[in-house]
Parts: sequence; C-alpha cells; structure tokens
Amino acid sequence: MLPMLLTLAAVVAPAPAAKPATNTKCPVMGDKIDAKKSPKVVVRGQEYYICCNSCKAKLEKDPDKYLNKDGSPKNAK
Repeated sequence: MLPMLLTLAAVVAPAPAAKPATNTKCPVMGDKIDAKKSPKVVVRGQEYYICCNSCKAKLEKDPDKYLNKDGSPKNAK
C-alpha cells in the first residue's frame, strides 16, 4: 500500500518551477534576443530565451551541444 501511495504522490506533486531565463543571445544561433518577444524553452530545469521555434527543437534534442555542464550557453561571453 505504501509504495502505491508514494507513486501516486509523485504523479500528483507539481514539478519544480524552472529557473528564469537570463540569456541575451540564442544558445543555438547566437542571435540577440528580445526578452519581451522571444519564445522560451525549459531544458534541465532552466528557461532559455531562443530566437525561433526551430532553435527550440534543436536545444531540446541536443542540449549538450549548446549548453555547458553548468547550464550556461556555450556562446555566452
């Protein structure tokens, strides 16, 4: 009974909120983003601004290609 309750609690519990986006360039294309207009994507619990939906798919598919181990975009200065 306890394992079933723990499983149910895990399913019902809300996911932790993602850390807000702070990047100023698209992690994929390197284009400057507009925080008020740019779409966002959540990868590994962190939001990132991206320049377009094509970049969203690329970042979700292969985050290691665009992000450092600490989550910072590889193209960030």
